[in-house]
Amino acid sequence: MKIASFKHDSSDLFGLVQDEFVVPASRSFVESYPTLRDVITADALEQLAADCAQSDQNIALSDVQLLPPITNPQRIICVGINYPKRYPVADENGEFPFMPAPENIILFAKLDGTLVGHGQPLEIPVGEAAETFDYEGEITVVIGKGGRHIPAENAFDHIAGYTIMNDGSVRGWQKHSVHAGKNFANSGGCGPWMVTADEIDDPFGMTLQTRLNGELVQDTVASEMVFAIPELIAYISHTIDLRPGDLIATGSPEGSGGSRKPQRFLRTGDQLEISVSGVGTLKNRIG
Repeated sequence: MKIASFKHDSSDLFGLVQDEFVVPASRSFVESYPTLRDVITADALEQLAADCAQSDQNIALSDVQLLPPITNPQRIICVGINYPKRYPVADENGEFPFMPAPENIILFAKLDGTLVGHGQPLEIPVGEAAETFDYEGEITVVIGKGGRHIPAENAFDHIAGYTIMNDGSVRGWQKHSVHAGKNFANSGGCGPWMVTADEIDDPFGMTLQTRLNGELVQDTVASEMVFAIPELIAYISHTIDLRPGDLIATGSPEGSGGSRKPQRFLRTGDQLEISVSGVGTLKNRIG
């Protein structure tokens, strides 16, 4: 299933995506489960499918404003340096050397208000921060069944589905702190929807491609991750209890603007497209 959260006629809704339409959940279903996170928490995805199957209402995708699939995640957990890549900030010689693979998983978090939905504009930071506004395409896991101390071999049992994230980054402010550089308002995107885990036959074979104004700038496959998705879930759940609807952005490959020569940061009018096989394409314009 492809499940989208969206705004239509001033109402926040969710439903199943079918071709170029979305079938919204019924009013009674939304009264029981106000958000997609509530559906996942109640293990009610199959009930959602049954509810939408009884509907005769189709809304054209072009008539809705897509929101991030999980509109109210309790946690947005991001993984750093999880592919072979150059460091996106130049060294003292002006070079961008390849970073050694980290010995341990590197984590940081994004705050509420940093992500917009598919088709929505990314907000360029004000002032000097705008000069180093960067993109990072990432395969993103949506947690289904929560848990603590999840063994890696059981990790896929805890995944509800997958979506796409642009981990918008202000590289100059990453020199202040990772948190500062990663948490500018409306700097990243998430979507266009969530695809349920049963739709992905081989999670290790998912491809990720990022295009900037039509030019391919990032191209990888999930098997290239330094730490695979099961390892990430096991590690994170060792530190906290994962909860339904939590998002785990699994890292971004080589090719972000900060590590290109010459550097290519985002500017007003740019068009960014991030595609993940089996999921779809997240599109956002800049400014």
